[in-house]
Amino acid sequence: QVQLVESGGGLVQVGGSLRLSCAASGRTFSRYEMGWFRQAPGKEREFVGRITWSRISTIYADSVKGRFTISGDNAKHPVYLQLNRLGLDDTAVYYCASRTTSTWDYWGPGTQVTLPS
Repeated sequence: QVQLVESGGGLVQVGGSLRLSCAASGRTFSRYEMGWFRQAPGKEREFVGRITWSRISTIYADSVKGRFTISGDNAKHPVYLQLNRLGLDDTAVYYCASRTTSTWDYWGPGTQVTLPS
């Protein structure tokens, strides 16, 4: 089993920044991708971005490209999601997930990011 825990969420003003962290523990593998997802109130969960097991390559959803950055040193350290130039549409619960195949196997409980409307 792999346990994932997100942290770093909170209340932030429009245009502000936050850095979310995702820490993995348990039976972690050296080659697993980490992904970030979010779910806004009343909407389905959506893909935000992912980073490869080498922690070198990243892919982002168009809605966050250029504003959000995923980073990580290696598979044994946390993965981060830097959120910049936040807007009202970024209010959501943010989740990290991991996978070694095409299926996202493990999920964290999520961390809330809120921008006051």
